[in-house]
Amino acid sequence: MATSFQANLEVSGCITKSMIPCQKSYVCGSSLCFPESRCFSNTLPQLSLKMHPSSKRNTSIMCSNQINSSEDKVGGLTYKDAGVDIDAGSELVRRIAKMTPGIGGFGGLFPLGDSYLVAGTDGVGTKLKLAFETGIHETIGIDLVAMSVNDIVTSGAKPLFFLDYFATSKLDVDLAEKVIKGIVDGCKQSDCALLGGETAEMPDFYANGEYDLSGFAVGIVKKDSVIDGKNIVPGDVLIGLPSSGVHSNGFSLVRRVITQSGLSLKDQLPGSPITLGEALMAPTVIYVKQVLDIISKGGVKGVAHITGGGFTDNIPRVFPKGLGAIIHNDSWVVPPLFKWIQEAGKIEDAEMRRTFNMGIGMVLVVSPDTALRILGDVCESSKAFCIGEVVKGDGVSYH
Repeated sequence: MATSFQANLEVSGCITKSMIPCQKSYVCGSSLCFPESRCFSNTLPQLSLKMHPSSKRNTSIMCSNQINSSEDKVGGLTYKDAGVDIDAGSELVRRIAKMTPGIGGFGGLFPLGDSYLVAGTDGVGTKLKLAFETGIHETIGIDLVAMSVNDIVTSGAKPLFFLDYFATSKLDVDLAEKVIKGIVDGCKQSDCALLGGETAEMPDFYANGEYDLSGFAVGIVKKDSVIDGKNIVPGDVLIGLPSSGVHSNGFSLVRRVITQSGLSLKDQLPGSPITLGEALMAPTVIYVKQVLDIISKGGVKGVAHITGGGFTDNIPRVFPKGLGAIIHNDSWVVPPLFKWIQEAGKIEDAEMRRTFNMGIGMVLVVSPDTALRILGDVCESSKAFCIGEVVKGDGVSYH
């Protein structure tokens, strides 16, 4: 759960038919290519990007069928069944906000001269359990950095430094070095300094061979450059940036699904050339450089990091009062990992959308003109999709 002092507002919009042909497209460099005709809405055509695997990590999640949104599955697993109550977390944020007005955004803002320091803190949740089971410890530190820096960049802030907290019952120096190496890699990806941290050895507190992680990031943004969503209006566009998989949320439910499915982490993920464990341990994408580059060119009104709460809870966090969003279900390809999770757990569509990022890890709210520029600037290594629109109303609906 992330709380902050920033007023967050976010929405989505889709480009009108008079501006963009009804088609699917992908963008490389400055040239638009249209491999096939496709309309994602009878009234609002979609300009989306064809996904190309840019690394081995991404090959497991870039080539899947869309989740069936026409028929909800009944009687399946829920996040609450797995022990995580999103509503309880929201209620706690509401109560904290009564004590400290302004809390509830992705990053906390502290005034400093003509700028704001923007701070965030987070962990990686029960993805750690999978790290213990798979023995993959080299990338969990990337997840840790990502969860904080991706939050503070939603305000337009450039991360300055990061601190970590590593706790274990008995210190295994070799294992701890692998974890810290991932943190160093994450800081390099986000262009911030690893300023320090705490290593806590607490006998009998954790199971043998296990550890816990948390992280803290601070960034800076000029006061006149803060992204706060205040100028979002109906008709603005939602641009989605693809995720690498589940990232670092929803793993309590994922682990319950694995148990129910009968598969092991060493089994091949159905429809993918890699194992289930490898797909689930793909590190969280760090969006800092891509998002700051897009923001630097102007026109970005709101940014939402899609973490716990999925689309349903995170996108409205940046809405001005009285605005909502329509998400177009066929505007991007949902990775096969999410399809497997839904089918194996018999999870309803609404629960999937409220728990997982569904293949979109960051959402930008922009004007239609800015959306055209962003999609035109995108190259093969950094993809983007027009996934919906801002409308009058409340919450998020799916069509």
